Amino acid sequence: MDPGRRIRVLMAKPGLDGHDRGVKVVIQGLRDAGMEVIYTGLRQTVDQIVAAAVQENVDVVGLSILSGAYMGIARKLTARMKEEDLGDILVIMGGNILEKHIPELKALGVAEVFHHHADLGEIARFIRGRVEGAPAR
Repeated sequence: MDPGRRIRVLMAKPGLDGHDRGVKVVIQGLRDAGMEVIYTGLRQTVDQIVAAAVQENVDVVGLSILSGAYMGIARKLTARMKEEDLGDILVIMGGNILEKHIPELKALGVAEVFHHHADLGEIARFIRGRVEGAPAR
């Protein structure tokens, strides 16, 4: 990554979940940590999220999911990202995600899962540690 370039994060609310207060708190926390954050808004499809990630040339895609549809969404998203050769983009998730599903999510390619009680600094440090060590795109 270029030393003067800020980390670019795309935050999305996929599916029919209409609650976005939590994701907005995370967005502000990442901005406060010096990252550039693009928010796609509510009710995004996987195709819309992938297209936005390409268009915005992001380093990270973050999904906030409060519904129980996270496994299907994660499968579709990681498959589409592989199809588009976007394997270098870090994928993180947050929301109401069962502990027993986290290993399967990580096997799909989700780098980390943050629960609703996660510290904003912890999220920012994780992203910075993973992205700044990654090769430039």
